Amino acid sequence: MKETTTSFAERLKNKRKAYGISQNRLAVTASLSRQYISEAETGKTIPPPDKQELIFSSLEKLNPEATLTMLFDYVRIRFPTTDVKHIVHDVLKLNLNFMLHEDYGFYSYTEHYVMGDIFVLTSPDLEKGVLLELKGQGCRQMESYLLAQERSWYDFLLDCLVESGVMKRLDLAINDMAGILNIPELTEKSMNEECISVFRTFKSYRSGELVQSREQDKLGMGNTLYIGSLKSEVYFCIYEKDYEQYVKYGISIDDTPVKNRFEIRLKNDRAYYAVKDLLTYQDAERTAFDIINRYIRFADKEENKERSDWKTSASWAWFLGSDRGRLKLTTKPEPYTFQRTLHWLNRQVAPTLKMAMKLDKVNDTNHIKDMLEQAKLTDKHLKILQQQSAEIEDIIIKESEE
Repeated sequence: MKETTTSFAERLKNKRKAYGISQNRLAVTASLSRQYISEAETGKTIPPPDKQELIFSSLEKLNPEATLTMLFDYVRIRFPTTDVKHIVHDVLKLNLNFMLHEDYGFYSYTEHYVMGDIFVLTSPDLEKGVLLELKGQGCRQMESYLLAQERSWYDFLLDCLVESGVMKRLDLAINDMAGILNIPELTEKSMNEECISVFRTFKSYRSGELVQSREQDKLGMGNTLYIGSLKSEVYFCIYEKDYEQYVKYGISIDDTPVKNRFEIRLKNDRAYYAVKDLLTYQDAERTAFDIINRYIRFADKEENKERSDWKTSASWAWFLGSDRGRLKLTTKPEPYTFQRTLHWLNRQVAPTLKMAMKLDKVNDTNHIKDMLEQAKLTDKHLKILQQQSAEIEDIIIKESEE
């Protein structure tokens, strides 16, 4: 249904006022005249569809609600000890009895302990020590425990360094809620040498294209741009988060709050210095954008000028902090749930199970009922049951228990 002049004008005016944005500021952001915005709001003119999209996308960039949020998205730390109980109890401040023990490991470790997406790997070799790995969902789960422990990420990272923890990897993720980062446009700028960077390489992948790396979500990251070598201690990954959520969970792209994601991926010394900076200033925006500014800048090509003198592109300048509110480190605590398994059951098992149950009914058999009655729960299943039924207060270590 085509939008009327009145409905468009009212929607624009109401939204702009709700955001507390002047017509002039919106006009500047959209590269339009203030008079054009004024006439659009009074109904004297109705912009064509492309202009409407431009105006509302520009307005979203000025949304006082967080258009950009930052999260810890990957943490890997090695501790020079073989005492896994000490690390779990005194650093993670979790009850080891609730963790599932597996007699195999990764990265040449011999065994590991796991609770949901929190992995603690161990080895009798002191040189390997104990390795903590928190991937994206593991970070969200850890945040639920930190919240219950009344600790922040800064407190936790300081505790890790006090225990002589060696930073192996740290990813900072900046979520773009308003679609400010146009990945195809940034890719084009990179190809046109409008990405001024100390990095010598960049790679781009279209939606659905196979990423030739160890990415976990190779096929579901949408348009993706890597800046820097994936083998280096620092590189950036910019991708369409809304497309990823659509592929993984079937969530409509329009209903996904995070449109794009900019990930700063740091390893070894680079990860350590980032943590040191975070603990010194406790200002995640400062740390993140100091790193970004040190390595890349997107500019608009200007003839007869040196590349270093090209003006920073408007959208990139806004992303870096020009004319927008402060970006703070946010948390999104999510307790360990059975949701991922349920999602797998729903997509992979439920249809076949439903068919088998219907066949049981048609053939007057009880195959499914018999299978369920005869199924035996392993120690692993029983441990997961314990984890899922426990209160968070039982899982964490309280100050009085130390």
